[in-house]
Amino acid sequence: MSIPSMQPHCTPEEWQARVDLAACYRLVDMFNMGDGILNHISARVPGDAEHFLLNPFGMMYEEICASSLIKVDVEGRVLWEPEFPPGLPYKFNPAGFVIHGAIHAARPDVAAIVHTHSLATMAISALDSGLLPLTQTSMRFATIGYHDYEGVVLSFEERERLLANMADHEVMFLRNHGVLAIGATIAHAFNNTYRVERACRSQLMAQAANAKLVVPRQDIVEKTNHAYKPGTRRAYGVLEWPAMRRLADRLDPSYKT
Repeated sequence: MSIPSMQPHCTPEEWQARVDLAACYRLVDMFNMGDGILNHISARVPGDAEHFLLNPFGMMYEEICASSLIKVDVEGRVLWEPEFPPGLPYKFNPAGFVIHGAIHAARPDVAAIVHTHSLATMAISALDSGLLPLTQTSMRFATIGYHDYEGVVLSFEERERLLANMADHEVMFLRNHGVLAIGATIAHAFNNTYRVERACRSQLMAQAANAKLVVPRQDIVEKTNHAYKPGTRRAYGVLEWPAMRRLADRLDPSYKT
């Protein structure tokens, strides 16, 4: 699909955010965390508290490029959208806007939000236990949020409950649905998504073995969780994101167009 470049029509900062966000879409697809044309990853326009970028509803993640992203405000007004080929009047997913718009409006500290329906996160979201601290990776998420399923997220009335359950967590499971991961940068949000996905997969594999699970003591879980915090070591994604971008470049650099 050929889409005219947005680069001449936005600031360098917005263009960089577009490229990073498009890379995030491609990487989510590469690591098998996508769901066809469904789900959403958003990023705040740098220096602009009211506007964020969102995918057009109808494009596969492997098709997303920097110029295909739609710019909307926190009220749901479309400020800019690409000139899609005739017959493809793509808009944003209403459910995506309800969720992402709520968080962007209420949390100026959040630059990016990743929502996935991967098989592993959907499975964990349906377990009463939720995510267990079974591995070093999962101990990073020793404190996370849970939001009970209320149906497809189309009601603005649900926003208040979503935000209350998210609280100050970086990851929240939407029960019987999937998972949300946020971050102060796109790199941070992707890192949370990638890691919680692996935590979910490893838990399901361990539980499928039908053997007794070894759960570390609570003090060890808390110690490990503290070791993972950005203030203890480094900000999430700082080292990982450049490597992930190089991977995306090697596989298909068209996301940067």
